[in-house]
Amino acid sequence: MSWINSDSIAQLQNYLRLTSFRVSLVANNIANIDTPNYHTQDIDFQSEMRRAEMQAAGSPQPAVRDVPGLVERPDGNNVDMDREGLLLAQMQLQYALGVQLLREKFKTVQTAISES
Repeated sequence: MSWINSDSIAQLQNYLRLTSFRVSLVANNIANIDTPNYHTQDIDFQSEMRRAEMQAAGSPQPAVRDVPGLVERPDGNNVDMDREGLLLAQMQLQYALGVQLLREKFKTVQTAISES
């Protein structure tokens, strides 16, 4: 396996893909905060990372689920803006971390190329 097609880069790719997917779910939840009977959706990030690592090829669609235990308003909607805002900030930090790790990985490859 080459440095560019390494397992760690594939893991970082899955990490960034799942983080981005979760950001889109959170944004969708926020967009539907006033939609009657809408239920908050999310993924189990750690389980999805494990599942992605087990997949030999391709990137399976993450399993989206309704979030249990949230307080439902009289209109049937259970989106909690505080929860969604916190998750959005967390996902932003996670994505930035993934990008930084990927940069460092490619910097290592670039150093190896320039020194040979």
